[in-house]
Amino acid sequence: MSSPPLERRFGPYGGRYVPETLIPALDELEREWLAARADPDFTDELARLLRDYVGRPTPLYRAARLSEATGAEVWLKREDLTHTGSHKINNALGQALLARRMGKPRVIAETGAGQHGVASATACALLDLDCVVYMGTEDMRRQRPNVERMRLLGAEVVGVEAGARTLKEAVSAAIRDWVGNVATTHYVIGSAVGPAPYPALVRDLQRTIGDEARAQVLEATGRLPDRVIACVGGGSNAIGTFVGFVDDPAVKLIGVEAAGAGLETRRHSAPLTTGARGVLHGALSAVLHDEEGQILEAHSVSAGLDYPGSGPEHAHLRDTGRVSYVAVSDAEALAAFRRLAQLEGILPALEPAHALAWLFANPGGAAGASLDLVTLSGRGDKDLAEVMALESGL
Repeated sequence: MSSPPLERRFGPYGGRYVPETLIPALDELEREWLAARADPDFTDELARLLRDYVGRPTPLYRAARLSEATGAEVWLKREDLTHTGSHKINNALGQALLARRMGKPRVIAETGAGQHGVASATACALLDLDCVVYMGTEDMRRQRPNVERMRLLGAEVVGVEAGARTLKEAVSAAIRDWVGNVATTHYVIGSAVGPAPYPALVRDLQRTIGDEARAQVLEATGRLPDRVIACVGGGSNAIGTFVGFVDDPAVKLIGVEAAGAGLETRRHSAPLTTGARGVLHGALSAVLHDEEGQILEAHSVSAGLDYPGSGPEHAHLRDTGRVSYVAVSDAEALAAFRRLAQLEGILPALEPAHALAWLFANPGGAAGASLDLVTLSGRGDKDLAEVMALESGL
């Protein structure tokens, strides 16, 4: 399947709300990505590494006991089985190859849950690039194993103490670094957010999830799913999944955000579900803000969903009604984390545990669906210490 066009806007969303010093770098990135994805040498190398190094295609697994529990046939797209343990490696590897092609020896990245940081550090180690990862110190505390993995891979991990000390502040710090070092540095944004062309570029690199899943489910069942469900923070695993099915109107697309302590509070990370709109980190999108337009601090038990914005393509899909965005609480996600482990012997990351929690609360059988597909975007070993601490009340 050919790649979609490299949009700068999705309806009214997207664009470039950045300092003038970054415009030439964004123009260069757009130009180089369009050339790279049309270059067989580049695409062949990326395909080879995705196959032989990352482990693609990832399996589509029929979860028998989960299916019995929900009353519909449930298939899991196993992104947790990639090298490094999440979908993040698809994007990080592609962008690191692009950085090398552009002659930029230094890569910077931001990370919340740590999986994008690990993926970026891994790709840079493979390609002999310098790597600096910005991470909020609160996320460093709750994702300690990934901090150590990044350092072992040769990356410098820079703790960010500002604000809530989570993903939003890490992105801001990375952007400040990029402004000062743009000639030698490529910023590997970890999700489908930021100024154009990043949302479309990241979608291009993550659409392997949805393209594979669509072909796999057709081969296995002879039909398309009734519902496709994925968690949404910035939204890269979700947009990568949805793009494979967005032109199939009979397939319902469900994006699951973090309701945190509840949508009635300000302790959540659900800008799409709550209808929010604003500018954050270089793009107009769904963004949590107060009555005066100031960005609110987000909250989620999941470090990867703990972000006050989402990608502009998601905001457009919300407004057009093609995707339904919903949210589940911290408590529901924690319960789903444990329940999948006991039903299927799979520890999901807390991010996709939100998608699973929504599925448990809205079982396919009761909803009239006979086939559900869920993207299991990462594995849960990174979250074990945090889950155990929360469950013990520490």
